[in-house]
Amino acid sequence: MIMKLPQRIRAVVDDIKDQYLEKDRYNRPWIIGFSGGKDSTVLLMLSWIAMQELKEEGHPLSRKVYVVCNDTMVENPVIEEYVQKVLAKIKCAAIEQGIPVSVTMTLPELEDSFWCCVIGKGYPAPNNAFRYCTEKMKIKPTSKFILDQVAADGEAIVLIGTRKDESATRAKSIKRHEVKGHRLSKHPLNPNTYTYAPIKELMLEEVWWIINSIPSPWGFDNQILFKIYMNASADDYECPTVITDKSHPSCGMSRFGCWICTVVKEDQSMTSLIKNGVKWMKPLLDFRNRLQANRNVSKYRRPTRRNGQPAVDESGHNQGNYTMEYRIQLLRELLQVQKETQQYRGSIDLISEQELIAIQVIWYRDGNFDTKVNDIYNEIYGYNIPNNAISLEERLLLEKACKSPKHFQLVQQLLALQKSKILMMRKIGLQKDLENRLDTSKKTHGNKEHYII
Repeated sequence: MIMKLPQRIRAVVDDIKDQYLEKDRYNRPWIIGFSGGKDSTVLLMLSWIAMQELKEEGHPLSRKVYVVCNDTMVENPVIEEYVQKVLAKIKCAAIEQGIPVSVTMTLPELEDSFWCCVIGKGYPAPNNAFRYCTEKMKIKPTSKFILDQVAADGEAIVLIGTRKDESATRAKSIKRHEVKGHRLSKHPLNPNTYTYAPIKELMLEEVWWIINSIPSPWGFDNQILFKIYMNASADDYECPTVITDKSHPSCGMSRFGCWICTVVKEDQSMTSLIKNGVKWMKPLLDFRNRLQANRNVSKYRRPTRRNGQPAVDESGHNQGNYTMEYRIQLLRELLQVQKETQQYRGSIDLISEQELIAIQVIWYRDGNFDTKVNDIYNEIYGYNIPNNAISLEERLLLEKACKSPKHFQLVQQLLALQKSKILMMRKIGLQKDLENRLDTSKKTHGNKEHYII
């Protein structure tokens, strides 16, 4: 049975149906970016309804549809919990209804994660001038997925929930990329990829009408989403899952952005959530505010960047990456916040065990062998994380084999570097890291002794 819809919304559904049935030589798959926000929810709802109607009309649903959700690993916990429940419903409903929808979650590379960049490498917290997070945590993971599908299918079409009504910037971006007389536009970042924005003409009021008036085709209660928006009422901006333009504004003002985002002065959405009863997020907000406030404090920054270039401004303030001492401090504070939050939300991990191991690896590369990530973790939690510490048996053998304490220490450090590379499944750069450690040791103890590896 064809659903009765207001004329403008019916026109969108019919347009989606027509585009789905369009024959092309590749039978190009659809990729729908889904963040769980209002616009991506409406986009998926109308696309799903279109496929349901096509199926009822006897059309084969031969075109694959990928629902892609990007997890930055620092998502707002409230939204992350909601999105996980929605995705589970989507997976089940697609199988039950025979709708060709599959769900994929993309993640940034481990070394590109927020905490590996900030606590591991010492990158200063992102701001408008140095917003590396969008590239590393959103563009790269989703672009990789898109390119993989293009490699498999020849071409792909990305459906985006962009609307002209959202802002003048969005409207200009849509107009810049669209081809007159055609639904599809060339994707500005990925080759052999096209974009399709079926809801671009919908007004905000129509978006909310759809959410509040049309039952979710995958069987989830849309009122939960509405309530989240009500509790986080700060603005109407949503961070997209699939980035189509590198000039896209920051996600910092989005209620569906990262909880740790420091690009904007104030996180109004998290503040609103706390005011509306989500009290357990207060430690997260306080930590985020401290990170932002301390970003440009000279004593927390090195006089050089990671590439060795000088980074001191005219007033003599350090502008390089964070000092090792400050990185250690940040990790300790983050774990304390995580532990406090877990008293109320036991399932929440603000930083993963994989990131903790990766941070240790990076610290080894930067010459810090004195402070162990596991020791900090043990200090906070009272038990160890899986780590690459040298076993007691190895320690005893090394002590017997080494002629002096400094030899023992050096070999320990070299073994730690080698093991860390194995844990990261990346042996690239191992020899260079080992050589750097040997050079450091020679400078410290003199060049009288020779080391062979």
